[in-house]
Amino acid sequence: MKILVACEFSGVVREAFAARGHDAMSCDLEPTDISGQHYQGDVMDIINDGWDMMIAHPPCTYLTVTGNKWFKPEYKDRFPTRQQDRQDAINFFMSLVNAPIDKIAIENPIGIMSTTYRKPNQIIQPWQFGHEASKSTCLWLKGLPNLQPTDIVDKGEFVTYKSGKRMTKWYADAASKPPKERAKIRNTTFQGIADAMAEQWG
Repeated sequence: MKILVACEFSGVVREAFAARGHDAMSCDLEPTDISGQHYQGDVMDIINDGWDMMIAHPPCTYLTVTGNKWFKPEYKDRFPTRQQDRQDAINFFMSLVNAPIDKIAIENPIGIMSTTYRKPNQIIQPWQFGHEASKSTCLWLKGLPNLQPTDIVDKGEFVTYKSGKRMTKWYADAASKPPKERAKIRNTTFQGIADAMAEQWG
């Protein structure tokens, strides 16, 4: 199949499909971390190029529920464009939903699209695919079956802060990294999930 992996800089999902013989290309505003077919630019430039499948990871900065606190009145001067930024993010998400592609999977953390658009088809975790880590990930699917767990393991360690806030350790550890590196760690698809996508959907 001809597969577009939208908003992916890591190349992890792209290479999982390529390893199984598919013509897979990733696309992102950033360059790819590992060599392979990659379009650096706006995914809308190539969205109509006759893809059989698209797996998309639209930016979640303005879509997550954890970011809702920044919409409070006291932060208006600090983030004057945040409301428009959220609307732009919603519009981009929906442009991926409505792409002229028969098979589509859109991935995002738990956020506002569950009510703004619809509830996801499923919510998966890395620990269902061989990684001792927790990260609730929503999948909105079109023309694809739900992803089935492949290797259920322990949910991994958690860190509890003085405030009482609890966070999965791998995610908390990333906080010590420089901002760009931290974002890359947190946004890269777990290998076990990428392999499951390629095996079950490819």
